[in-house]
Amino acid sequence: MNYIGSKLRLSDWIIETITKTYTKSNPSKPLSQTTFAELFAGTGIISRKLKPSLHQIIANDLEPYSYVLLKNYIGNIEAISNERIVFLIEELNNLSIKSEENGFIYKNYCQGSGSERLYFSDDNGKKIDVIRQKIEEWKTGRGFNSHQLHNTKVTDSEYYFLLASLLESADKVANTASVYGAFLKQLKKSAQKNLVLSPAHFPKTEHQENKIFREDANELIKKIKGDILYLDPPYNARQYGANYHLLNTIALYDNFEPKGKTGLREYERSKYCQKNEVETAFEELIKNADFDFIFLSYNNEGLMNLETIKRIMSKYGSYSLEKTEYQRFKADKDQNREHKANATIEYLHILRK
Repeated sequence: MNYIGSKLRLSDWIIETITKTYTKSNPSKPLSQTTFAELFAGTGIISRKLKPSLHQIIANDLEPYSYVLLKNYIGNIEAISNERIVFLIEELNNLSIKSEENGFIYKNYCQGSGSERLYFSDDNGKKIDVIRQKIEEWKTGRGFNSHQLHNTKVTDSEYYFLLASLLESADKVANTASVYGAFLKQLKKSAQKNLVLSPAHFPKTEHQENKIFREDANELIKKIKGDILYLDPPYNARQYGANYHLLNTIALYDNFEPKGKTGLREYERSKYCQKNEVETAFEELIKNADFDFIFLSYNNEGLMNLETIKRIMSKYGSYSLEKTEYQRFKADKDQNREHKANATIEYLHILRK
């Protein structure tokens, strides 16, 4: 997925640094015996890559769309049979769309409905609706024809697998410049393509008992403990609930009155996006963390500067710092082309408590 602050391109460096730092200090306790927590997980890319190496993962994010992705990629540990996956995905891809379909996404986020919002083409908006509705039916055991193979209700694992598949597939045909804070005036090329549901395959790790939460990180930290805590909080004033509101709406598929030109829903506002709140919230999180090691990703454009983070973390143990330089890309709002920006420095702050 296109995602603000995604650590995909930095993931190898982050994981290598975490692994080297931890194993050097704990040679007798391999990663396969550790509990790893990621409390601002987003798409969960760091946990997803580390998943096969760990004993347990605790993954958390306040956003509903992120919770769905984490429930699939981290929470799902036992394989779904390939035959079952093919059956479910094909059934959803082959759903027919009636001309009078008027589901929530089409009604509120497609121009053909009269909403004046162009987040999706009319056909894709209708397709999202019928797939989302069918997934919900399957969860309750309805919606299967009696003659069909595998005509049992979807399990909890399958439910989040299918929802994650829909979120990622819908994102590929969204008519936006990477985020949902606004839509484009004309359908871009990728948004003109028909939505095709692709399976969100997850790493299988049947020995694990991972835990997924959708809570305020500062409250959750008081209830958990482990070996390694990885933090990647928002860096600036951009609220993820606003930038990804439509993915939250697809995930929740609830009934509300969209607000304004962009069709916003009510959303949680993070203290980590507020200049006058972030330092207090951050120190409270570090203070309450019952973990041996804390790794904090934060770049040089964040609300907290380098010295502030160092001052806070140094109060609670042995502090060190690693950094790397990388080229950040921005999407051009008119043409959706990628342009290289100035180099950004990513810091990985390390605390041994």
